[in-house]
Amino acid sequence: MKLYFAPDTCSLSPHIVLQELRLPYELVRVNNRTKRTSEGSDFRSINPKGYVAALMLDDGEVLTEGPAILQHLADLQPEGGLAPENGSFERVRLQEWLNFITAEIHAGSSLLFDGALPEAVREILRTRLFRRLDIVEARLSAADYVMGECFTVADAYLFTVLGWMRFFAIDLDRWPSIPGYMRCIGERASVSAALAREAQIAPVEG
Repeated sequence: MKLYFAPDTCSLSPHIVLQELRLPYELVRVNNRTKRTSEGSDFRSINPKGYVAALMLDDGEVLTEGPAILQHLADLQPEGGLAPENGSFERVRLQEWLNFITAEIHAGSSLLFDGALPEAVREILRTRLFRRLDIVEARLSAADYVMGECFTVADAYLFTVLGWMRFFAIDLDRWPSIPGYMRCIGERASVSAALAREAQIAPVEG
């Protein structure tokens, strides 16, 4: 498999999962501005959507969209316990959380990367995002992980997007349970290994 990634993007979440499951993979860096890859190709020939993450499977099929990639990886090694069994109600709960993370936190915060946004618009987005983070806080005040007692792909995703809050000057200490959660996930060997491996690939020049 090949994982196409860019630093400080949602592609970190499937990378963490690959490390958790110790699956073999190649790592290809993408320049988000020029769409050139560390292999010298045009990323849009891999994923016409033009954004990471993208996972090229061994048969040449390309899978995009974080929640789909995460669940596919978990199902490649179900004994790893990173997703409930397909067809179970708990799997539906996982999908519920993945949809919430992608639609409300990932999409709800990514607009803040646009430095041209007027401050009034930024304030509206922050206020809405804070309400979503209140929901995360309520969950994490009652459980160690998104799905309860065990780390799942939802935690890899949530950790990744919450990590962006530092770019927006959003202090996660506002929510008492979130900083401890972030420290716990950040200390996992899979996170350290994924970040270290990404750092080994030089930026792609335009």
